[in-house]
Amino acid sequence: MTADDSFSRLDDDDYPAYTMGRAAEMLGTTQGFLRAIGEARLITPLRSEGGHRRYSRYQLRVAARARELVDQGTPIEAACRIIALEDQLEEAQRINAEYRRTAAASAKPTTAA
Repeated sequence: MTADDSFSRLDDDDYPAYTMGRAAEMLGTTQGFLRAIGEARLITPLRSEGGHRRYSRYQLRVAARARELVDQGTPIEAACRIIALEDQLEEAQRINAEYRRTAAASAKPTTAA
């Protein structure tokens, strides 16, 4: 592994850089909360060689959204379902926009020669 490879991980949202303790500290929550959203399958942390949970920046953003909903009084299982549905909606909207761009591009009239 080169130094460039190590530095490229800094930009990788999916690189599991954070331990459970550090992730909980950053989110202002407990390790139990992270375990609970893992058990609800909202996020699946990777495991270090020693078996410890490791979280990516992307997973921390998802966990922060779950915490926001739970702090508003939403049960954790419902919060996890809401986030999953939000992700599905976002993906469907992205696909729809892509289809619209493709349809608009193919519907443009060609100029006569």
